[in-house]
Amino acid sequence: MAGRLRQRATPWYAVGMTTLKKFTRAVEDGPASERMPAFFVGHGNPMNLIEDNAWSRAWTGLGKSLPKPRAVLCVSAHWYVQGTYVHGAELPRTIHDFYGFPPELYAMRYPCPGSPEAAREAQDLLDGKDVGWDLEWGVDHGAWMPLARVFPDADVPVFQLSVDYTKPASFHYELARRLAPLRRRGVMIVGSGNVVHNLGMLEYERDAKPFDWAKAFDERVKALILDGDDRALIDYGALGEEAALAVPTPDHYLPMLSMLALREKGEAPSFFAEGIAHGSVSMRGFIYS
Repeated sequence: MAGRLRQRATPWYAVGMTTLKKFTRAVEDGPASERMPAFFVGHGNPMNLIEDNAWSRAWTGLGKSLPKPRAVLCVSAHWYVQGTYVHGAELPRTIHDFYGFPPELYAMRYPCPGSPEAAREAQDLLDGKDVGWDLEWGVDHGAWMPLARVFPDADVPVFQLSVDYTKPASFHYELARRLAPLRRRGVMIVGSGNVVHNLGMLEYERDAKPFDWAKAFDERVKALILDGDDRALIDYGALGEEAALAVPTPDHYLPMLSMLALREKGEAPSFFAEGIAHGSVSMRGFIYS
């Protein structure tokens, strides 16, 4: 991925080390600021952006209930690469990383600004984890598709964190835990993927009857989230044959684990969307706020 810095070549003092240290100290030593929500959205089919359905309405309704953050950090299933990177462009491009859809989807742009400052703060919190700095990626459809419903004016800065396909589920959970202080610094954190995501068994019709294994695994995940049993969800491979069918590859599942790691003591999840689309894709979404 040309142009991506493998190490933190830009030192903190290049973006105002003294000022940032004072800001960090004020956050850590002063009274806690308003805690921004963290939520996971099952994004599913890109057509959900332009169709009027239960899930697109749920995203719109969610947006009306949310405070306006300083920035949004999105962990999307579609930035699934070797290595961990933070995207820090001032004007991230809209990535149309899907195929075979109507032209109107490819014509859409989500012209949100980026947030290099918040991205540097995220990278600093992940110091020691070999986190690279990226200026090429942008916002993929896992990010901009639901955000176009949640923040339709595209007036909230957005930056992304990649999902490293070489790392186990526990790595992604622990990595996200280190990002939790961002919620007290005005940053809303969003995970975008699907609890159940098996495209190999996808039915063409959106309202196709859910496969029994898809519905069972989705409900089991919900119960484990409500119980706060993160360890069972991290070790999802031990959940049996239903898990193997529901999560044939971990790309869409891992962003959900990242959001679980951000839960603060006493926070309970609220589920704002659910259901199975195309027989084998869970649209479950939940929020901590």
